[in-house]
This record gives sequence, structure tokens and C-alpha cells, in this order.
Amino acid sequence: MRFKVLVPVILISLVAGFFGGVQFQKSQEPIPSGLRELINKDVGQPEAVDFSLFWDAWNLVHERYVDRGELDTQKMVFGAIEGMVKSIDDPFTVFLEADESSRLREEISGEFAGVGIEIGVRDEVLTVIAPLEDTPADKAGIIAGDRILKINGESTVGISLEDAVSKIRGRRGTKVTLSISRKLDSREETKDVELTREKIKIPTVKWSEIQPGIGYIQLFSFNQIAKGEFDKAIGELKKKGADQKLIFDLRNNPGGLLDLAIDISSYFLDPGQVVVIEDFGEGQRKELKAKPNGSLKNTKVVILINKGSASASEIVAGALSDNKGVKLIGEKTFGKGSVQQVEELRFKTALKITVAKWLTPKGRSISDEGIEPNIKVERVEDDIKNDRDPQLDRAVEEIKKL
Repeated sequence: MRFKVLVPVILISLVAGFFGGVQFQKSQEPIPSGLRELINKDVGQPEAVDFSLFWDAWNLVHERYVDRGELDTQKMVFGAIEGMVKSIDDPFTVFLEADESSRLREEISGEFAGVGIEIGVRDEVLTVIAPLEDTPADKAGIIAGDRILKINGESTVGISLEDAVSKIRGRRGTKVTLSISRKLDSREETKDVELTREKIKIPTVKWSEIQPGIGYIQLFSFNQIAKGEFDKAIGELKKKGADQKLIFDLRNNPGGLLDLAIDISSYFLDPGQVVVIEDFGEGQRKELKAKPNGSLKNTKVVILINKGSASASEIVAGALSDNKGVKLIGEKTFGKGSVQQVEELRFKTALKITVAKWLTPKGRSISDEGIEPNIKVERVEDDIKNDRDPQLDRAVEEIKKL
């Protein structure tokens, strides 16, 4: 079975939640090295593609390059595929060589150490989508929106997400230095941040009765246990009588499993209401709808979002906003609303390819537009340092009005 995934790249154990499962059609073929003869030139070739220019260039290189005897044809083939995929200009569609494909499996299983940030590409710059609470990145003060200019002194200009992951991730206890650029009012500040890699414990839910009769739930990720943890939180709030007014905090939640986004949305919606639309292009769309639940459909709710809210978080925020007019408070979300599939190719390589985009129930593109708040409230670095939360304060004001 082929699974669909919401895949901004993450550098911690949370990756298991983002990928959710992908299909790898295993190949037992060994990876040749230093091939000197090109074979299978016509296998899988489309009928209507004029490939003569490629072969003209290929033949010229093999006929005239000064060190012809040193050419590695397999490496050249891989490079040609990488160039083709890169020309699509989608940071989530990439060709993975054998070692990168192996790392992807590790990411899915969570068997690695990291620094606790999820990264994406925004305006062609490597950008922090969200740090996870109580991780090395969070403790060092890295925040959503920070731009990563260098990794261990090496520029990130033009770097792929997979290369960035491999450079930042590593053995537990080792160090990595990130050169971070951050906008502060009208100026930009750049600083180096040294982080020690750790095995990350993934938080899922935090809850409290924030004021008498007002419940607060922060969901950190849409992983496999999110629904169970959300259930527990709601049960505890009900015991306190704080389940009729709810502040739902999706800030710095980088997403996770699509099924969990539908499950969480289903608490607040009637069965059959559209949660998200899957757009495959060329007019092909599929509506994904709420499941029977609706246990919180009469609960008054406001949602907190920021630029670290991505993927599944944006799906839930969009679903509740479009269907119920739920107020969104905070900052515009990251805008990560696409679906990737991974197909394993020959020689243990793989292609991760974007196959669809997410639209809100009213047809807004999450990838192209992100989700705008109804009430814009910023939380700046000085607020964070001094433990102030104007976004949450405004959410309390608004929920009291409902």
C-alpha cells in the first residue's frame, strides 16, 4: 500500500510522524562503480521525448574531455537525474542516491539524533519551520523563521533539504554550529549557535485550565499517539468543567500524519464536512471528510497559529476556520501543504516526488498562501526572553467573548 506524507524535513525523531509510512519497492541490484559502458539506453524511454541534445552532450564529453578515462558514467547518470529533478524547482521533490535513501528510512523509524528543529525552504533560503520544546535548538533560543545561512561554516546557498539534514544530524553528543540570521525590526542579526545533538523525546500534548472554565490544549505534533493524548487532555478538562471554552494552540506544530489531522478536526466538525481537498492537478481533486465524532462541535474554540505552524496544523486550522468560522489568532502559518510519495528505483536509489497539494475546504492553497490569522498578534524575541505571551493573552480575551 502506498502512503501519503506531509514532508517538511525534520531533524529529530518526530520524522516518523511526518512520513507516516512510504512504499519502498526493494531492489537487490548492487551499485556499480566506475562504469565504462552505457547500457539500457532505451528502457523506460517515453515515446515523444527528443533526447538527442542529451546524447550529443554525453558523447562530446566522452569523446573530448581531457580525462576521459576517469569519467564515472554512473555518477554522471545520477547527476543528470538530480539536475532534471532540481529544474522542477520544488524543494520537496528530490532524487536520493543509495546513502540518502537509507537515511530516509532512518528518519522514518526515528533512529537518529538531532537538534530539535524542522527545516524547510522559504524564498530559496534554508529556514527553521519550528523548534520543538525543550530540545537543544529550543534551549539555544532558535525560533521559527530563523534563516540558516551556514552549517559548520559551509554556506547553505543552493543546498537541498536532504543535504542539510545529513549535515545537521549526527551521533548523539556531537556538536554542530549553525549560522543563524534573524530579522529584528528593520535590521538583520546574524550569529553562530553551537548545538549538541541529542536523541529527542517527542512532546505531543500539554493541557491546563488556564482560567476558571477555560481549557487550554497545546498540540506539538500530529504523531501516532496524538489522538490518544488529545482524548486524555479533553477528559481531564471535562472533569474540571473547562471543556466548553477551549484555546487550541497549534503554534510551532510542524505537522505530521494526515489521518491524525482528519481525526483531530473530526472532534469539532459534523461527519462528512470537508476537512481538506487533495489537488492532484489537471482538475483532479479529492475531498477528505470528517469522521463520526463531533464530541467538541458545540465547544467554543479559538486557535493559536504562527509561522511555525505547518502541514497538518494548517489543515486543521483551515478546516475549522472555513467550516465554523473559528477565529485564528497569531501570525501567518508557514505554508507547507503538499504531499510526497517515495518510490525506490534501481541501484537502491529513490525518488521523493510531490504528487498533490492541499486546499482548505473553501479552496485556498495552503502551499501557495499559508493560513492568515483573523487577528494578527506578534510574539517577538523580547516577549519570549521575558516569558510574555501576547498571543495567548489575546486568545483569552477572545474566548471570553464567546
